[in-house]
Amino acid sequence: MKILKSKKALSPVVASIILIAVTVAVSIAVAAWMGALTFSFMSGTEQAQITHVTWVTDHIYVKVKNKGTASITLTHAYVNNVEKSANITSTTGVLAPGAEEVYDITFIWTPGQTYEVTMETAQNNKFSTVATPPG
Repeated sequence: MKILKSKKALSPVVASIILIAVTVAVSIAVAAWMGALTFSFMSGTEQAQITHVTWVTDHIYVKVKNKGTASITLTHAYVNNVEKSANITSTTGVLAPGAEEVYDITFIWTPGQTYEVTMETAQNNKFSTVATPPG
């Protein structure tokens, strides 16, 4: 078998062009990924917490605080995973970052029984607490 020493697989110019093209393609992919990652951080996060539950005849008053960086709209209320109607005490229906609102959930409760109260946002994020009415 004869080895040809005078022939090259690729010229140095073609090899350099291929390396530059691969580097540019990888750089574009990383830049696009970082841009999407930055956009998700900049858009804010929905994070809320139920800070207090008050029990009044046939009603549960739930105080919710927005602990995130984006405004949230609460759309659904659940008691023990069953959807209930809830009325917000403000006129806007939007909970700004750092703000607190009280929601009135119509529900006939039993003293001493434990209930899981869950609130859901327009973006389908849920947060809940477990509370027991006095009895």
